[in-house]
Amino acid sequence: MTPKAVVFDIGNVLIRWQPEIYFDRVIGEERRKALFAAVPLHAVNDEVDRGADFRETIYAAADQHPEWRDEIRMWHDNWIELASPAIDLSVELLRGLRAKGIPVFALSNFGIGTFEIAEKAYPFLTEFDRRYISGHMKVIKPDAQIYQMLEDDSGLSGADLLFADDRADNIAAAAARGWQTHLFETPEGWADCLADHGLLPRAAA
Repeated sequence: MTPKAVVFDIGNVLIRWQPEIYFDRVIGEERRKALFAAVPLHAVNDEVDRGADFRETIYAAADQHPEWRDEIRMWHDNWIELASPAIDLSVELLRGLRAKGIPVFALSNFGIGTFEIAEKAYPFLTEFDRRYISGHMKVIKPDAQIYQMLEDDSGLSGADLLFADDRADNIAAAAARGWQTHLFETPEGWADCLADHGLLPRAAA
C-alpha cells in the first residue's frame, strides 16, 4: 500500500544528535565517559523533551552535581553544537517529497526551547506540512499516546503512514499501530525505502 504521508523523526534522521561527540571533542573521551556515568544526562534531556523548561532543567541538574557543573551547563549553553550537522541527503528527500505533493510530517522528541534554537539554525524544520513536537505535546516516543495524537490530528493511521526513526523502540511502537516503518541507519537506506514505496524515483532518491 502506498503511504499517504511520510513521517520523519528529526534527531539522527535530519540532524545528527550524538552529544557524546561534542563532549569527546571538548573535554576528552575519558572525562566524558565519567560524566555520563555520573549524571543521567539523556534522562534529564527526556524531561526537556516532555516540556520542561530547557535552561531550568539543565541548570538544576548542574546544581545537583557541582563537580560537573560547568560540563552539564554546556548541554544548554552550547546546545546547537550537540545537535549538528544537518544530514543533507535526508533534507533533500524531505524537499523531494514535498515537491511531489506528498504530505510530510515531523514526529520528534524535542523540547520547546531546543526546537526554537534548532528551527533558527535549520530552516528546513519549518517546511513540514505538520509538526508533532513532544515538548508541546507533553509526551515522548515510544509512548503510544504520541502516535495516537498524530493520528487524531492528521486523520491518517495505520498503513497510510510511513515513519522513519533511528530508534528501534520508537519504530516498534509505530509498527504495533500498523504504520509502515523504516529503521533509519543511513540517508541512503532511507532514500531506497522511499523509492521502494514508489514515493520518489530511484534516480531522485
